[in-house]
Parts: sequence; C-alpha cells; structure tokens
Amino acid sequence: RETNHVLAKTQLFLLFMSFSLAVEALHSFMQDESEHKHYLIVSAVTNLLVNLLGVWFFRSYARVNIVYRKAEDMNHHSICLHVLADSVRSAGLILASWFLSLGIENAEVLCLGIVSVAVFMLVMPLFKATGNVLLQIAPGNVPPSAFIKCGRQITACEDVSEVSQARFWELVPGHAVGCLSIRLKNSSDDESVLEYVHGLYEDLGIHDLTIQTEK
Repeated sequence: RETNHVLAKTQLFLLFMSFSLAVEALHSFMQDESEHKHYLIVSAVTNLLVNLLGVWFFRSYARVNIVYRKAEDMNHHSICLHVLADSVRSAGLILASWFLSLGIENAEVLCLGIVSVAVFMLVMPLFKATGNVLLQIAPGNVPPSAFIKCGRQITACEDVSEVSQARFWELVPGHAVGCLSIRLKNSSDDESVLEYVHGLYEDLGIHDLTIQTEK
C-alpha cells in the first residue's frame, strides 16, 4: 500500500508538470518571450539523450497501457512514463528552438502546448489505475451482478444464516482481492462452507479472499 501512495504522488507530479507546461506556454504567449537561446538547445539535447537511455532500460514498460502482473510492474511503468514524459518535454524544447531559429512566431507556445497535452495523455491511464487501487474500487472486469449472485448462492446454503461486509477491490490492476463475513449455524461444517465460498469467488478471479466466520 505504501508503494501505491508513492505511485500516486508520482502521477500527481507528472500531471502538475503537464499543467505547468501549459501555464508556461500561456505565459510565453502573453509576454512574447521568443528569444532564441543556444544553451537551451544544448541542455535539452543532453537531457533527451539521457532520458532516452532510461526509456531503453525500461523498454518493456514503454507503453501507455500495460497489464500489471505484480505491484513491481506498476512501479516500473510509473518510472518509465516519468522518464518518457521528461523526454517529450526535452524534444519539445528542441523543436521550439529550431522553429524560433526559422523565425516562426509563437513557436515556443505551440510546442509547450503540444508537450503538455502529450504528457497529460501519457500519465492519465496510470493515474486512473493508481486511483482505483487507492480508492479500493471494485474490479472492473467483474460485473456487479456476479458478486450479487455469489452472495445469494452463499446465503442459500443450509449451513449459512447471513453474509455481510463483502468487499472486493484490486490490489494492483489485474489482481483482485476481497473479504466478507459469514454467520454460520451452530451445527454447520466450517471447512465445507469455506471451500464452497472460495470456489465461487475463484471462478470470478478473486484468488485472495479473507473470510471471517461467526456462529
């Protein structure tokens, strides 16, 4: 869970970076700051080369949408998108400098605007996935009616008197967990009920299920 908080902070940073680039573009448009500075090109090219090396190192995660098999995958994907977003920003500065050298007006505004939109689009899928994990949103690949059906099937068991506090969420995207409380009748067989309940939810893809039993 601590990893998820770190990821959320990273995504917020990238989102704020995209917004700051948009504000910077607006500021440049209002102030007409279009002076060409050669040191910016050198800095941007150096930064771009270093970032491209980082993207190559995490090349297996260099996609906007990815299927996470474990929590480390989300962490590595976040790092890759961070480096990729910085690469896009450096490329935008290089392109703006080149356009300014050609005498194109408001080139900086145009390039920074494009970069801010690109960074925003890069970050949003991972930001939404991280938010769903932190908010413990129900798995999107399982329809709510399926959970309701399982609850009714459990309640219909002769050894079960009540099912309550059922909660299901994604620990990481693609890995769903859950918990619920079951009140059993005094003469019930706990092991058979637990085996039956686990089997129902495993069919839905809930492989980590915590069950509290009461009598």
